[in-house]
Amino acid sequence: MTAGRCLVIISLLLIFSLPGFAQKSKAQLQKEKQQNIEKIKETEKILAETGQEKKNTLGELAALNQRIAQQESLIQSIKNEISLLDYDISENNQIIDALEKDIAKLKEEYAAMIIAAQKSSGKVDKLTFIFSAKTFDQLLMRLKYIEQYGQARQSQAEAIERVQNTLRTQVEITESKRNEKNNLLKDQVSENNQLNSLKEKQRVVVKSLERQEKELRKNLEQTKKAVAELDQLIAKIIKEEIERAAREAREREGKNNRETNAAIALSSSFEGNKNKFPWPASGFVSLKFGRQPHPVLKGIEIQNDGVNIQTKQDEPVRSIFNGEVSKVAVTLGFGNTIIIKHGEFFTVYTGVKDIVVKQGQKITTNQELGKVALNRDGISELRFQIFKNFDALNPQDWLRN
Repeated sequence: MTAGRCLVIISLLLIFSLPGFAQKSKAQLQKEKQQNIEKIKETEKILAETGQEKKNTLGELAALNQRIAQQESLIQSIKNEISLLDYDISENNQIIDALEKDIAKLKEEYAAMIIAAQKSSGKVDKLTFIFSAKTFDQLLMRLKYIEQYGQARQSQAEAIERVQNTLRTQVEITESKRNEKNNLLKDQVSENNQLNSLKEKQRVVVKSLERQEKELRKNLEQTKKAVAELDQLIAKIIKEEIERAAREAREREGKNNRETNAAIALSSSFEGNKNKFPWPASGFVSLKFGRQPHPVLKGIEIQNDGVNIQTKQDEPVRSIFNGEVSKVAVTLGFGNTIIIKHGEFFTVYTGVKDIVVKQGQKITTNQELGKVALNRDGISELRFQIFKNFDALNPQDWLRN
C-alpha cells in the first residue's frame, strides 16, 4: 500500500468516525434528558403538595402516574444514549483495527525500502552510481531517481507517524466513550431503583384508594352533577353569544362594519394558531380529553370535554389568546369559571380563584386571569376547555407540545 493510498483510507475512516447524524442524535438525546429532569422537578413539587393531605387522593395518584411516566422516559433517554455510545465504540474499534493494520503495512513497506537501500549502498555508493552514467541525460535521470527515492522514504516515515498519532487519538476517544458509558450505566441503575420506589408508592396509594371505593363513587356522582351544571352554563353562554352575534350582524347588514370584520379575523387567527397556543397553566394533564377508564374504579368510564391540568398551589391562570370575557360565574363543585370568546371559538377556565378580570373585558394572550384553586381533595387543578361554537375540541390538539 502506498503512503498516498493509506492517507485516503485514513481520511475516510476519520469522516465515518465523526458522523454528523450521530453527534446530532447525541445532542438531541441529552436535550431530551435535560427536559425530562426539568419536568421531574416540577412534578416532584406538585407531588410534595399532594402528599401534605392526610389521606391518599386521586390527585396524588395522578401526580405519581405522571412522575412514573417521566421516570420511564428519563431511563429510556439514558438507554438511548448508551446504545449510541455502543455504536460509536464499535465504530471506533473498527477504525483502530484498520489503523493498526495500516501501520503494520506501512512499517513493512518502509523496512523493505531500507533493506533495498542498504543492499544498493553495499555494492556501489551514490556518487559512483551518478557519475557512471554514460550520457548527461542518464546522469540527470539518476539524480532524479535518487531524489524521488529519498522523498518516498521520507513520505513513508511521515505517513507512519500520522497514522500512529491518529491511532492514539482514536484510542483516547474510545476510552473516553467507555468511561461515559460506564457512568450512564450507573445512572441507569440509580434511576431504575427510583422507578421501583415510585411504583411501590403507586401500589400503596392504589390499594388505599380501592378501600375508599364507596367515597370515590359518591365523589364521582357529585362530579357528574357539577359537570352537567357546568355544561349547561357553557351551552347557555355560547348560545347567547351566537344569538347576539347574529342579531348584531342583522342590524349591520349591508354595512361595512369594522366589528364584524374584526370578529371574522379573530376566528381565523385563532384557528391559524392551532398547536401554537401557550398552556393556560403550568403542570401536567391529570385527566385527558374524551372517554377513559376511571383510574381506580373498575368498569367505570369518565367523559371529559376538556383537560384537567394539575399544578402547584397558587399557580397563575392565563388566557391562551386575545378575546373578550363572556362570563365569570360560580359553578357547583368547581368554583369559579371564566369563559372567553375568540370570534366563533370559546375557551373555558374552571377552578379559578382570585379572579382579576370581569365580564366584557378585552383580554390579550398570556394575560393573567386569576390563580388555580384547590379542588375538594385539596389539589390544585384547572379544568380547561376549547369550543368552536357548541363543539368541544381536544385542547391538546391546540396547545403547544
